[in-house]
Amino acid sequence: MPTRCALAAGLLLATLFAPWKQTEVLGRVKLTTLPVRERVQIQLENPLATLVEEERLVTLLKGTNIVDFSWSNTRIEKSSIQLRVLDNPLRPAREDDADFVVRPDGTVETVQVINVSYPPGENALAWEVYSERPMAARVRISYVIEGLTRSFNYRATAAGDESTLTLAKYVRLDNRSGEDFGESGVWAGFGSRFQRDIGLNEAREMLLWRFTDVPVRKTYTFDWWNGRPVPDQPDQRYVSMKYVLENTTDSSMGLFPLQFGKVRIFQKYGHGGEAFIGEDWGRMTPIDGEMELALGLARDIVVSRRITANNRHTVHGNLFNQEVTIEYNVQNFTSDAVTLEIVEDIRRLRNTLCGVREHDPEWEVFGEAIPADRQIEMRDSRTLLIGVPLPGAPEEGEVEETVVKVRLWLRNEW
Repeated sequence: MPTRCALAAGLLLATLFAPWKQTEVLGRVKLTTLPVRERVQIQLENPLATLVEEERLVTLLKGTNIVDFSWSNTRIEKSSIQLRVLDNPLRPAREDDADFVVRPDGTVETVQVINVSYPPGENALAWEVYSERPMAARVRISYVIEGLTRSFNYRATAAGDESTLTLAKYVRLDNRSGEDFGESGVWAGFGSRFQRDIGLNEAREMLLWRFTDVPVRKTYTFDWWNGRPVPDQPDQRYVSMKYVLENTTDSSMGLFPLQFGKVRIFQKYGHGGEAFIGEDWGRMTPIDGEMELALGLARDIVVSRRITANNRHTVHGNLFNQEVTIEYNVQNFTSDAVTLEIVEDIRRLRNTLCGVREHDPEWEVFGEAIPADRQIEMRDSRTLLIGVPLPGAPEEGEVEETVVKVRLWLRNEW
């Protein structure tokens, strides 16, 4: 007979027909028969604690009943266990109901949980349940259990032109709790609800939601400080590619946050086939946030970076300003016109040119070196972004080189 998480169906009468307030608590008795689980619900909203709720039909006799709940080799948090009587019969309150909780509508429940005790040294507890008459009561037992964990993963399938994609979100439930739950309802706190057989040491993967026709933005980024170096080209870094999705209702999503999880990325091609193009870890993305998915390196967009001016101007004593000019030379060998995002970490630039400092740099872009069609933005106190539109490569002839120059002041260094 299973002993894990076992709610004993047998009940012990304590002075059968006497009110519970006049009875003495009897010693705990080991009971053997197990009532059948009528229903199990597994709640996965909290990543750190899984809530289980199970319902059973328990036969109560008139008077005080001892209901035994024991678990062995099961990772239940003892302090989280609770019992509630569902569909509890009500009656009007009387003058002698001093020991009963009177509800706001003037009624009292005819079944009351009056006490709980924990036998020392055992994974068990016993509830004292008083019933005014013999009946079969439906009870709900809830508890937090360890070893019943969930994780999320995604499958992103881009259209052939990469303008939209379908994002399928899955939840994986791993049961290493020591308990066999059998047929259970599973809910992650959002998305679809499931009925699955959750066996001991088993895993189940379930499709939570499928978002279709999600607009996608493909980005190309040159990051000198974090990009991958090009072999034998000290002035170059590879350009990285990403898909950017907006978790908004305007983008056919925005129903709930997208949890952290691995994303496998595919792209459709002719005749209904799909090609695997990469995978990435999608970060936690709230509603109205953006999820970025790395696609790899764009080897047909070439960028070189050089510092063409680096001059120090003394302000007073050891205080100085540093005048810096950075030149980027860009070539797009693809046939498509794209926009390249150049990322420059000004703090790391300052530490390289002026020596390592602990404070954030004070800096500004000056002059007219950046043409009007270049989009420049200060993302934060240390990051400069430059948007560079690039024409597609011609079918014949040389690829046009786009030159971007940025002039900076690094102010008040010492």
